[in-house]
Amino acid sequence: MDVQNQIDPASGSIKRVLVVDDSRLQRRILTSSLKKWGFDVVEADSGEAAMQICETAPPDLVLSDWMMPGMSGPDFCRGFRALPSEEYVYFILLTSKSEKNEVAQGLDAGADDFLIKPVNSNELRARIAAGDRILGMQRELSEKNRVISDTLNELKGLYDAIDQDLIQARKIQESLVPDLSREFGKSRVSLLLKPCGHIGGDLVGMFSPGENRVGFYGIDVSGHGITSAMMTARLGGYLSSSYFDQNVAMERQLDKSFALRAPSAVAEDLNTRLIADTGVEEYFTMVYATVDLGNGHLRMVQAGHPNPLLLRKDGSAEFIGQGGVPIGLMPDLTWEQSDHWLDPGDRIMIYSDGFTECELSNGTMLEENGLVDLVNRCTKGRSGPEFLEDLFWNLTQIMSPGHGLTDDVSATVFEYNGP
Repeated sequence: MDVQNQIDPASGSIKRVLVVDDSRLQRRILTSSLKKWGFDVVEADSGEAAMQICETAPPDLVLSDWMMPGMSGPDFCRGFRALPSEEYVYFILLTSKSEKNEVAQGLDAGADDFLIKPVNSNELRARIAAGDRILGMQRELSEKNRVISDTLNELKGLYDAIDQDLIQARKIQESLVPDLSREFGKSRVSLLLKPCGHIGGDLVGMFSPGENRVGFYGIDVSGHGITSAMMTARLGGYLSSSYFDQNVAMERQLDKSFALRAPSAVAEDLNTRLIADTGVEEYFTMVYATVDLGNGHLRMVQAGHPNPLLLRKDGSAEFIGQGGVPIGLMPDLTWEQSDHWLDPGDRIMIYSDGFTECELSNGTMLEENGLVDLVNRCTKGRSGPEFLEDLFWNLTQIMSPGHGLTDDVSATVFEYNGP
């Protein structure tokens, strides 16, 4: 192929060439060829003059003589490479030197290529074509990097906006649990809610329509993230502790007071409402219980949630419940209700599987036996929110290091202290 057709300055990356040589004749020879090939040529008779040109209008290619009075070609190359520049400039040293150590010296100075003087026209043209290809690839890569950088900045902006929204969403979700502990007569309900991210799919709560009656629950919505959090917000409205007329666990009496509905009826009502919403694929597990504070009678429904832990005053512990089906999977389901009796000093803990399925440092899961051991570490002298926070802290000490929470962790503890 004819070397004179290897590069077209009109479409190539090299358009402006700086020729640096203290010999006017050499500059004229090089300039004549370069202009004939269509390049825009600028001349400098010294390295110092060339530096001034490069500081104001850097070229695409530099052809510089090695031996020049004052600043040599390698010195000029070093100074030129030190200048701030957004675009890479190809640098060819013209020299009569061909020894390997001198070539290495030129490369160390920042030169990209060499031509032995006297310069052959075809070889010069071929070296420029090679430089043009390298510059083309470098500038294409720079453009792609710029696009990537702009995209990353745009994504960061979007991420920051989403992050702020999620922080606000967490505040809204926390407002669904306004009180982490409340006393009902001598008894007390305490709550723990630790999402694995900004927001979570667990929900805990409590309410009382009047003296000696209290209801409390733990819920775990399927999945994680925004859709699960939206579902918890909805369920928080269905089980509101502030607006009893909207609470599906309440029913208004003839005297306009409110009473607690049977837990099984509450589960069935929630299931009907969830199934009626077309397009909603989420379901949730739940334990909902009511207690008559006058006699310690506990009525409970379990819908796929882990078995609650009953902690007796004498230090014994047992898991109660029969499992049940999660809410929102199928229409027309029914749930069985179980009855239990609490003595003063007894406690019942409803918890999510974020406890029992927590991965420990030895690679196993906590499971039910591990939960009992964990609870026993925290029972002495601790109750209410202090007990739950200590329980969660101890969990973080034995979980797999570096992983953090992989699931939401929540718990509801009811402490019965008699009528």
